[in-house]
Order: sequence, then C-alpha cells, then structure tokens
Amino acid sequence: MNKKLFVLSGSSGVGKGTVLKGFLKRNPDFMLSISCTTRKPRPGEVDGINYFFTTQEEFKNCIENNKFLEWAEFAGNFYGTKKKYINQCLEEGKNVILEIDTQGALQVKKQMPEAVLIFIAPPSLEELEARLRGRHTEDEATIQKRLEQVRAEIKRSENFDYRIVNDKLEDAILRLEEIVKGEINNA
Repeated sequence: MNKKLFVLSGSSGVGKGTVLKGFLKRNPDFMLSISCTTRKPRPGEVDGINYFFTTQEEFKNCIENNKFLEWAEFAGNFYGTKKKYINQCLEEGKNVILEIDTQGALQVKKQMPEAVLIFIAPPSLEELEARLRGRHTEDEATIQKRLEQVRAEIKRSENFDYRIVNDKLEDAILRLEEIVKGEINNA
C-alpha cells in the first residue's frame, strides 16, 4: 500500500502541536518528519531526533541544488525539509506527518501534489486572541503582529485539502484521525 505525506499547519496559539502530540500518541505507526536547521541545538536537543543540524553553507548548497521540499528563513536561521529524507521514509513504508507553516505547506504541495495538507484553525479570531493574551508572554505589538499573520495563514489555508477547527482538543484529534485514515484507505 502506498504511504502518504501529511502536512499539518496552523497559526501560533491554535494548538496544532497539542493536536499532533495527541494523534501521534494514539497512532505510533506514524512518523513525525525531522526538519533541517542552521540554528544551534538547544540544551537537550539531539541531531537526527529533534532536527538535522547543519551549517549555513551546507543549507544554502542544498537550496541551490533543489534538495528541499520546502524551506524558510526565520530570525536569521534556515529551516527546511529534504526531499530525499521524505522519499526515503515513504519508501520504507512509513506514513509521514510534517508540521510546518502555511507557506511551507504550499511549497510542499507544488513539489508533491499527492501530499495531504491539513490546516488547524482556531474556533474564531477572538478565541485565538484570548489564547495568545492568556499566555502573558508577549507585548501588545507582538500580539497584533501574530494576529495579522493568522489572517494571512487563514487566507492561504483556502488552498489546503482539509480544515480542522480546534475548539475541543479531543474532537480535533478524532477529526485528524478520520482524515488520515480516510486518505490512507483511498490510496
């Protein structure tokens, strides 16, 4: 049976990581993709488990040689997903889930049209704003910038295959399972 690449995206504060963690706990046969990055490892991070850590020079060489399904630059560091790594995982018979931003997801879809894009949406912008404010970790300007990004991501999500509203965690995990199982059964 053909294996699939699932791409999970969602706005900051929407709970996509929590939904994904719940899904993977109940579906251990799925593999979470590992991204490449040029940033330095944080304490406790392990090369090949948390990220594939690489140099700026190596990363730029991979960009020039079209070795990435998607890549982006954030805060002076590069992040990306290698085509070879994803293809190898799929050939080994693993279903793969990649958690990235909406721009990266659309890059993946261009290169791998068979990839399944799933967007985790907030119940509403008001609810998401309340979640962001409830963290008490960012100032007003940062919150407004995040909300602006959310609007852009929601707009890009119109090009996704599925949308899951995360208003109740358990329901969102179940919906993700339904989508994934339906896609695998139709492969």
